[in-house]
Amino acid sequence: MGEVIATYLVHDIKKNLQKKAEGIALGLTVGSWTDLPKLEQEQLKKHKGRVMEVKELPEDEAVNVYLKKSVSRGLIKIAYPAANYSPDLPAILVTAFGKLSLDGEVKLIDLEFSDDLKAGFPGPKLGIEGIINKVKVFDRPLLMSIFKGVIGRDLPYLAEQLKQQALGGVDLVKDDEILFENELTPFEKRIETGKDVLKSVYEETGKRTLYAVNLTGRTFDLKDKAKKAVDLGADMLLFNVFAYGLDVLQSLAEDKEIPIPIMAHPAVTGAFTSSSLFGFSSSLLLGKLVRYAGADLSLFPSPYGSVALERGEALKIAQFNTQKENVKQSFPVPSAGIHPGLVPLLIQDFGIESVINAGGGIHGHPNGAKGGGNAFREAIAAVLTNESLSARASQSEDLKLALDLWGEPVVAK
Repeated sequence: MGEVIATYLVHDIKKNLQKKAEGIALGLTVGSWTDLPKLEQEQLKKHKGRVMEVKELPEDEAVNVYLKKSVSRGLIKIAYPAANYSPDLPAILVTAFGKLSLDGEVKLIDLEFSDDLKAGFPGPKLGIEGIINKVKVFDRPLLMSIFKGVIGRDLPYLAEQLKQQALGGVDLVKDDEILFENELTPFEKRIETGKDVLKSVYEETGKRTLYAVNLTGRTFDLKDKAKKAVDLGADMLLFNVFAYGLDVLQSLAEDKEIPIPIMAHPAVTGAFTSSSLFGFSSSLLLGKLVRYAGADLSLFPSPYGSVALERGEALKIAQFNTQKENVKQSFPVPSAGIHPGLVPLLIQDFGIESVINAGGGIHGHPNGAKGGGNAFREAIAAVLTNESLSARASQSEDLKLALDLWGEPVVAK
């Protein structure tokens, strides 16, 4: 088993990045080095962290003002020997970032796994190709919508909302991530009701829609609950992975009795990723690690929505999800504040191997969820045929109403 190579963004008041790097490499491995006798150095050599690269960055006055001190900034790479950890994500994360995460001025940007180490992670069960084959959509981004306003509502309400979304032409519908086990819409009944509704819509329209039910509860009950969902005919699972942990996702993904795709929701990640000074990069958590752990789809904030992520970071998430590796590709799902006018930007930035995900942009349409879904489908068709949205809207009332309501941003060429 090879090394794990960690890349950090560091801030150093002593302005000696090389020494800072060496301190991290030793502090997270053998603890000290030059004070050890030669015999102990030989014994511990295979466990010692190795500084691979130190790259100084320009000072950032905004950072200095925020920290109330002048610091040097830089990117450092450190290799951690395989002898130090077991081949699982908790061990790797503690090795590479455990107590260092408490520093407050170090951000973990990336982790690079050797090929033999990556072989121990399953990746998605179906991935992009498998989900595309399920919905029989091969030439455009998939369209997903979200249940909205279903807290405190009953099953008939949920069923009608699901029906309208499916009639609007969406490919995937997911539970609201805050919809947990409850008396009005219990987990098993949601699956059974959803299956009946989507079967009826398929028989009426010939259009197949998949429903992702929110898998929730106590950690040690999740596998049995997921297997029950499979027995009931569930299409997909939605999972708040960062409330539970990446290793829980991997455990679900590896289980052969849970053969349906898993959609990873980014809830809670803001606590880990929002700072530019410390924590994790979004691209590492929502791109690389959720894919390695087995998510078939990864939701993340889009660069232009209501909780916008910096564009470069959002593109890196998509890149980590889709780049060619020995594991299957995960669908990138840029989310939050998405409406039909943003479709040209979404396709420009994320291509057709992505999922366009909307909540209010579908349910807030003047013609309801059916009209909202149709407006998105018209916008997607326009972009893929090199037609402007306004031209397409002249022949589509639903798209026209959407553009009148939300506008049409300028697309950079």
